[in-house]
Parts: sequence; structure tokens; C-alpha cells
Amino acid sequence: MQTVFVTGGAGYIGSHVCKKLKEQGYLPIAYDNLSSGKESFVKWGPFVKGDIGDKHAASTAFTTYKPIAVIHLAAFTNMRESLERPTSYYENNVGKTITLLDCMLEHKIPHCIFSSSCSVYGTPQKLPLAETHRLDPQTPYCSSKYLVEHILQNLSKKRPLNYASLRYFNAAGSDHSNAIGENHSPETHIIPLVIQAAINNKKALPIFGSDHATPDGTTVRDFIHVTDLAAAHVKALKYLVKNKENIELNLGSGKGVSILDIIHAVEKISKKKFPYHFEQKYQYDPPILIADYQKAKKLLNWEPKNSDLETIIKTAYHYQLKLLTIDE
Repeated sequence: MQTVFVTGGAGYIGSHVCKKLKEQGYLPIAYDNLSSGKESFVKWGPFVKGDIGDKHAASTAFTTYKPIAVIHLAAFTNMRESLERPTSYYENNVGKTITLLDCMLEHKIPHCIFSSSCSVYGTPQKLPLAETHRLDPQTPYCSSKYLVEHILQNLSKKRPLNYASLRYFNAAGSDHSNAIGENHSPETHIIPLVIQAAINNKKALPIFGSDHATPDGTTVRDFIHVTDLAAAHVKALKYLVKNKENIELNLGSGKGVSILDIIHAVEKISKKKFPYHFEQKYQYDPPILIADYQKAKKLLNWEPKNSDLETIIKTAYHYQLKLLTIDE
């Protein structure tokens, strides 16, 4: 059985990727420092506790498991926090990734699937966003993703390394079995926050901006179900192994959903009304982000099969109810 090294493998997206790898006949090695991941999410292969900046730990794990590829998901991910802690984001997301890549090259691991972000595009000049859109990252978090993409491009020209940069739109939802799901601390993602507001119904949910240039004044985003996202990683791995060529791909649903759309969907599924209020919008929030995923469809034969809003909200809602039971 071929092994695949998954940094951030105990995290929300990482655990779903590990599950999909296992289903496709690979052995996933979840490598995580547990700063935000959960060891209980490691269910489909070995767990190695380690930091991506710890070259000795990564080298030891590479020697032990001899992976054919690295799926690199470990990163700081809070865009707004990155404005307050820019050097931490560059050190963790860029500096430590360089250490990881150096270790990969020493161990002759030829394939890297990188967790990038649609935020590398900045404010869209044209929608839906295609991979040909100019890159204009506007926060330290966005810039960290852009810089790693650039590093991968440069390395692959001179070294035996090929890569897939997967530009995520908004990952959401939970595994259909309810075994794993979105569970951040503190929670910053809009769908679990809305669901938690419906379940708790105590404090009004803040919505940032009611005057965006959108039909209802709230931001519009492209949400992709995490199981669809995980499936794309496995397809990208198979593509790299077969074709040995680099790719940059958008991963989204191709549909726009507003914050108020999410609130109404949660109210419908939960059969609960809950309070919310509007606050000032953030400076770097583009009004609308929607993916053109046709390149991923063409190259990977990939489609977002679970990314309708109802499926996303239902799976996320059931997982949040499960968390409430666990906490009690």
C-alpha cells in the first residue's frame, strides 16, 4: 500500500483528505502538531505528532513511512488575524514550508499537493474567477499562500518536484457519517457560527457588512463541501503521479451564496429563528467570490457533487448537534 504524508492531517480538511485517501487504497500518515488539529480525528492511518518546521521530525517520519507524496495542509488560516500577526504568518506558512520542502527534496519525494486559497486573486476584476485571473494577495495570509505557490514554481524548474496548487474557495459541511466535521477553537467560519447561533439562541450573531455590492448587501461566497474538496486532492495526486506536470486549480462549486442565504437555510433546517446584527465590514472582504472550476473538471474529471447549500448545511448542522452532545 502506497503511503501519503498529510501535514495538518488531524485538522478539519486534513482528516477528510485522510479518509478519502484510505477509501482510494492509500495509507495516509497524519502529521500534525495539534495546535488546532485533534488527535481524535486521526482514524484512517498512523498519527505522527510533529511540526512542519521541525526538519528532524519530518525526516524521521519520511524515513519510517517512505511516502510517495506530501499533501501540505498545515498553516495558520485566519485572514483577519494575519493583519495583526503578519510575521507569525510568514514564519509559519512560508518559512516552515521551505523547511518541509527541503526535507522532501532530500528524501526524493517527488509530488506535493499544496493547500492554497482563492484569496490569492484579491478583489475580483471578473467573475467567475478563473486561474488566468491576475494574482493580487492583499493580506499576510493571502500573501503567504501566493509566496508558497511561487516557491513551488521555482523549485520545480530545477529540482525533481512537481506540484498541484489547489486554490480553495470556502470549505464547509461535514463528513456524511458524522464521524468528523468542523470544530475550530475559537470558531471563525460562518456556517458553524450561524448554526451555533441557532442552537444556542442566546447572543446575537455579528454579520460584518450590510452594504456590500451584492443583491442583499451581505458578502457572497462559493462554498464547497469538504468531501468534494477531499476527493479533489486524491484526484490531483493521481494526476501528478501519472502526468508529472504542475497544475494550479480552483476548487469551488461555481455558485454564490450570501450570508443571509446561509442564515435562512439554517433557520429552515433548524426550524429556529435567532438574533443577528450588522457590524462594520472588513476592509479586505471582496463583495463576491465565485469559482470557475472548469480546469479541475477537465484535468481531474472532478465535479463538486455534494456542494449544494442544503447538503452543506444539513451535514454541518448534524455535526454541530453532535458536538453539543459531546460537550454536555
